[in-house]
Amino acid sequence: MADERNPLGDYIRARRELVTPEQVGIPVVGIRRVPGLRREEVAMLAGISADYYLRLEQGRDRNPSVQVLESLARVLRLDDDATAYLLSLGAEKPRRRRRRARKETVPPGMAKLVDALPFPAYIEGRYLDVLAANALATAVSPRLTTGANRLRDAFLDPAEQALYPDWEEAAGCLVAGFRASVGTDTDDPRFIELVGELSLASPRFSRLWARHDVVACEGELKHIDHPQVGLLRLNRERLGIGGNGTAGQTLVIYHPDPGSDSADKLALLASATRTPAAPQATGAAERA
Repeated sequence: MADERNPLGDYIRARRELVTPEQVGIPVVGIRRVPGLRREEVAMLAGISADYYLRLEQGRDRNPSVQVLESLARVLRLDDDATAYLLSLGAEKPRRRRRRARKETVPPGMAKLVDALPFPAYIEGRYLDVLAANALATAVSPRLTTGANRLRDAFLDPAEQALYPDWEEAAGCLVAGFRASVGTDTDDPRFIELVGELSLASPRFSRLWARHDVVACEGELKHIDHPQVGLLRLNRERLGIGGNGTAGQTLVIYHPDPGSDSADKLALLASATRTPAAPQATGAAERA
C-alpha cells in the first residue's frame, strides 16, 4: 500500500498559513478567505509555478530540489532550525519496514552523574520520556521522575502546569522541541502513540502540533512557581549524550545564578531531600 502520509505538504501548508501578506510585502485588498498566504502567492514569491507548488502540498511531488526548498524557506520565513527540518522532509529516503518501539537505556555512568550533580538534573529521551532523575529534580517537580513523560505531564497534569507562570510559552517550546527531536522519524510506534493520545486529550496540544513549529530549545531561563519555596529563576542547560544506543538522549540541568535568592531556595529544597545520617554509636554503647 502506498504511504499516504504527506509530511512535506503538511509542513509547508501549516507554515504558509502563519505568514501574513504584510510580512512579505503583499498589499491586502478586500476580504481574504484563507489564513496567511495563498498557494499562488507562495509560488510567485518562491519563483516556482503555482501548479508545482500545489503538487508539493498535495504530496504528488515529494522530492523537490534543495534550491526549491530553500526558496520556500525564505518565503515562509523559516529560521535555521526550521529550514533544516524542511530540507530533511524533502530528502529522498529508502522505504523501511515499521520498527518495533526502541527501548531507551541510560548508560550507567550517566545515571551516576545525574545522582551526583548538586543541581536538579534528569535525562530525557527523544520522545521526552524521563529516563533518570535525581532527588532534587523530583523536589522541584514530582513529575520529574523515571517513567514520566514531559509532554504528557505538561498538557494533561494541572499541577505541572501550575508550576510555570509562563506555561503557554513553555508548552509551545516543548512541542517545537519535540518535533525537532523526532525529525522525520515519524513511523516509530512510540511517536504515533504519544501524538495520537495528546491530540485527542488536549486541544491546546493539537493546536500547537498543527503549527509545525520546529525549535531546538537549548539553554534558557526558566521560571518555576514552587509551592514550598516560591518563585525559582533557574538557568536550564540541555546537553546531548554521546555513545552507542543513546541517540536522542539529553542531560537537562537546572542551575541558579550564584548568590541569588533562587540559589538559597534551591539549597533549602536540597537540604529537605537529604536522607538523615544514621546516629553514631555513643562511647558508652561501644564499651558495653
